[in-house]
Amino acid sequence: MFNFYHKTERMKAYRMIRLVAMAVVVSAVAACQPTGGEQQSTTFTPKEVFTTPERPAGQTDVLELRAEPIDTVRMAIIGLGMRGSGAVYRYTNIEGAKVVAIADVVPEKVKRANETLVKNGRPAADEYTSEEGWKEICERDDIDLVYVTTNWSLHTPIAVYAMEHGKHVATEVPAALTIDECWKLVNTAERTRRHCMMLENCNYDFFEMATLNMAQQGLLGEIVHAEGAYIHDLRSLNFNENGYWNMWRLEHFKERDANLYPTHGFGPIAHAMNLHRGDKMNYLVSVSSNQFGMTKYAKDKFGEDSEYAKQKYIKGDMNTSIIKTAKGKTIMLQHDVTSPRPYSRIHMLSGTKGFVLKYPQRGIALEPNAHSFLSDEEMEEMLAEYEHPITKEVGEKAREVGGHGGMDFIMDYRLIYCLRNGLPLDQDVYDAAEWSSIVHLSEESVKNNGMPVQVPDFTRGAWDKLDKVTYYTEGE
Repeated sequence: MFNFYHKTERMKAYRMIRLVAMAVVVSAVAACQPTGGEQQSTTFTPKEVFTTPERPAGQTDVLELRAEPIDTVRMAIIGLGMRGSGAVYRYTNIEGAKVVAIADVVPEKVKRANETLVKNGRPAADEYTSEEGWKEICERDDIDLVYVTTNWSLHTPIAVYAMEHGKHVATEVPAALTIDECWKLVNTAERTRRHCMMLENCNYDFFEMATLNMAQQGLLGEIVHAEGAYIHDLRSLNFNENGYWNMWRLEHFKERDANLYPTHGFGPIAHAMNLHRGDKMNYLVSVSSNQFGMTKYAKDKFGEDSEYAKQKYIKGDMNTSIIKTAKGKTIMLQHDVTSPRPYSRIHMLSGTKGFVLKYPQRGIALEPNAHSFLSDEEMEEMLAEYEHPITKEVGEKAREVGGHGGMDFIMDYRLIYCLRNGLPLDQDVYDAAEWSSIVHLSEESVKNNGMPVQVPDFTRGAWDKLDKVTYYTEGE
């Protein structure tokens, strides 16, 4: 049961967030308006920092792309760290998927992955441990899907190379780090007619799937505003000299001040708001706090005279970005992985008829009594009533196999299901490009004191060709 104290404190926190967000937008818009006695305009044109190139001759969009069905999806998993090793296990539990190749530059990880396959009744996969073993994999003729779970910098290069060699691609998040890389993914997918899906697992969590269904069934009315976040204290992992991470994320903290990891919070709300299926992002404004947490942690762990403590970190502790859509909706995203606070990826949808929230607690509020949350019992009844058909189908198995509570399994199951049935994937290359573009767009806005930055239209005008997000099933 939500008690009065929790509800009151939570609403105070959200009122403060909204006030800060409004201040960011007002400041950014004011910077684009005339001053003095000139007539104040209510509209403005955000800066087009990144132009939208003409679609190359011979290319067409890949909205709702359907490829030839594949009875048994022969796949390669490249990168066997925390995400990749988990995927190896999950795919031993998915019918119609066969892991035929595995790759990592650390031989011990490859060996452990093969032990997982054999232990779970699957044949051992071919092993690759060289720096460019992924190229050899992409050049093989007996692989249908390349599954990329490497460090961020390799996501786009591997995805592009794989599609150019006739493979479908599923890549970890973010799919790209720059606008140029986003366009490479889009153009390669359109030219090769190969699927390119970003592995945004949070779209498949049970609450997010249920609230997507609520939104699509009209329970929340018109979605007007949404919020998402990735707030996760990762300092111990970022500074772990002996772990899986190899401290490669520190390089990004040294070089970029941006929302470096936007897609976990953004993906579920992007689908609930039908982005590039009837609406699109128009512009973004972004600001960051100064950097405090990384330096303090480095001093505490390694000492004030250590290399880590003296290193300059560019990335501010908290980044807040505001997005305005073509239909006048707003979205707030936050990113903070350096503050000592509980995990949250905020999933909030606010519509003309109702409101849903996940983190710090789950809550649903609906007309005519939207001033208060449903009781726990009422909320569970509502979630059961609106459980998404996909989680109804595989939710029990997903909880058994696991992977962030089961959402990773659902994501992998859906990927293989769609490839086997020749269906459009739940997430397409435009999702991958749009969601990932926030990294570079937020960086550009932060550099210019919250300047509004126009979001490229990666569909090149086809954003209203569809009217909603659809997770297809056999026969559709």
